[in-house]
Parts: sequence; C-alpha cells; structure tokens
Amino acid sequence: MQGQARLAADRTDTGATPFGRSHSLDFLRGLAIVGVMAIHVSQSFPSNIHAVDYAFMCGWTGVNVFYFVSAMTMCLMWTQRTETNPTRKFYIRRFLRIAPLFWLAIPVYLVINGTGPGYNAPNGIGPLQVILTATFLHGFWPDSVNSVVPGDWSIAAEMMFYLVFPFVISAFGSRRHLYLALAIVLHLVNVCLFKPFAFALFSAYYGPGHEAFVWNALHISFLNQLPAFLVGCALFFALRDGFAKSDAAILAAFIALSFIANRATGAHEFNYLVINLVLGTFVFWCIRLAARFQPLEALGRNSYSMYLSHFAVIFGLHQVWPFPDGLSSLLLAYVVTAALSYLVARATWHLVERHAQDLAHRLTSRGVSRPPLQPTIAAPATGMR
Repeated sequence: MQGQARLAADRTDTGATPFGRSHSLDFLRGLAIVGVMAIHVSQSFPSNIHAVDYAFMCGWTGVNVFYFVSAMTMCLMWTQRTETNPTRKFYIRRFLRIAPLFWLAIPVYLVINGTGPGYNAPNGIGPLQVILTATFLHGFWPDSVNSVVPGDWSIAAEMMFYLVFPFVISAFGSRRHLYLALAIVLHLVNVCLFKPFAFALFSAYYGPGHEAFVWNALHISFLNQLPAFLVGCALFFALRDGFAKSDAAILAAFIALSFIANRATGAHEFNYLVINLVLGTFVFWCIRLAARFQPLEALGRNSYSMYLSHFAVIFGLHQVWPFPDGLSSLLLAYVVTAALSYLVARATWHLVERHAQDLAHRLTSRGVSRPPLQPTIAAPATGMR
C-alpha cells in the first residue's frame, strides 16, 4: 500500500500527465483489434492483390500495440489505487477479467477445430494441451500455443505479464531506466541463450520437418514478448513525468546491442525489436496527442471479446461465403466480421464479463481509496480491452 501511495504521489513537474481520460487507450485498443482482424480475414478471404493482402497481413502488429497499451494501463491502474493487499486484489481483477471468457472459448474452439493433428499441434490435442491452456501455461510448451484457442499465444503472454507485474512495479517504481535495463537484459538472454537452446531441444523432441513450427513457437514465447511490456511501463512513466535524453540513449543502446546479438547468433529477432520500438513510439504519441475517434473507441472497449470471437466468426463465414476471392470479397468479409464480432462482444459483456467484473469489484472493494485523479480512466481495462 505504501508503495502504491508513493508511486501515485511521486510525480515530477517536467511533463504533463496525459492520462486524465481513457479515450486514447480505447482508441489504441480499437486500432489494435482492427489490425488483428485484418490479418485473419485476409488469410481466409484473400484479395489476390499483393499490395492489399500485404497491407492486411501487417495487422499482426495490432497484438504488439495491445502489449504496450496493457503495460501502460496496468501502470495507470496501479498508481491510481491506494489499497490494502494491492497484489492480491490486482490478481483477482486480472483473473476475473480474462479467465471466464477464455475458459468459455476453450470448448467452443475444440468443437470448431477438433483435436486432430495440425500445424500448431503436430501430435494432436490431448489433455495436456487443454490443461496447459486452461491454466494459462500454454505459452511454455510449443504444441499448446494456438492449438486449443486460436491466437491464445497473446493471452498467455498477457497473463504471465500480469503475474510478474506487481513485483516489477513494486521494485522499480517510477524509475523507468530500470524497466528499460531489464528489457535489454531479457532480450539478450533470449536471443543469445534461451532461443538457441530451446530450438535445439524442441526440434529434437518433435523431429525433422517441424523446425519452422518450433521457431515460430519460440518467437511468440513470453520471454520474447516481455521486453515490449517493460518498454510500455517505461513509456507510461515517461509520459507521466517527461521524456529525457537518457531515455533516448538507452533505447539507442538497446537497438545497437540487439543488432550485435542478432548478427552473432542468427536469432532473427532484431527486426521484431525495431518494429516493437516503432510501435511503442506510435503509442506514445497517440496518447501524448490525445488521439480520439469514437468508432474505434467503441471497438477498443470490446476488443478482448472481439479478439477471442473473431476466429469463430471467420470460420462460420468461410463455410457459407458465396463470393469468389477478390478485393470486394475481402472488404465485405472484413466489414461483416467486424460487425458480427462486435455483436458477439456486446452479448458476452452482458452474459459473462459484466458478472465477472461485478464479482471482482465485490471481492476487492474493501480498503480501497483513490488519490484525487480523474476517475474516468478507471474503466475496466486490459491489454485486450
């Protein structure tokens, strides 16, 4: 509790605090889900126009935008609240925000996709994959990632970030250089040590012909995503307290060290890091400039459910779609997917999410006080919403 109060009060006068309202965060979540839906719609309904399909494929960056927004939202919520047992209450809120809808998605997608062998599960889906997914540990075993619930790799990364976040922010506070330093260390450990070791281990386990599958599973692993979350925490405090030249110097050193490590190991994560840093800069300026657009904000407020449901929507559309592949088909499929996913999200809000959040509020409402900040930003938020 003392750490939370200190973080809430420990502000400098060097920069404005752009977190008075949640509109920009919802705007960014909306952009993120628009991108995520774009890549998956284009995979099922290609336009067969290279430039268009490539532009839609770039929507994968939406997940990384979610990561930055998630980190900033968690920092914001942590610094706003002053309460007893903050870590326990943080876990209750995050668990009840993510788990109910995710657990509902597990049987739905087992029915839709079955349990047979596939790219993400070369040996099929069994009890191990289901148990790991239900306990949010699926990110640590290659054939559990994306095998039970499509796109669940990002949910695994989010939940692991939630697990470590209270300890990191309690230890580092508002010292954003520590977040960046830890991001650098973890990136280098992943590139130089973990990824080469794990690739050799899992390639031998799954056998010849599965090297691309293993490589992709390690690329989307939590250790490779955690630096983006940590940079997001640093960006939050930079926005709150003011960006300094030393921040730019550390980020430049991060890029240089990553380039050297990539050349030495051939891990091929340098480009991914640079893209993440560019996306982080984009997120930073969207918040700094208070970007708003109500339609995107509406999508952003429902982005978690849309993320989980749009795969099923695309599957259903693909079964009945009457139009041949082409630009018109792609654009129409995208609009229909977005509209149906939004309607599903509104339904799941009333049927599932609202009740889970009410329960979270009842379990955590005692011993809560707030510093005199804008209360409207405290809307339920996660990297996916």
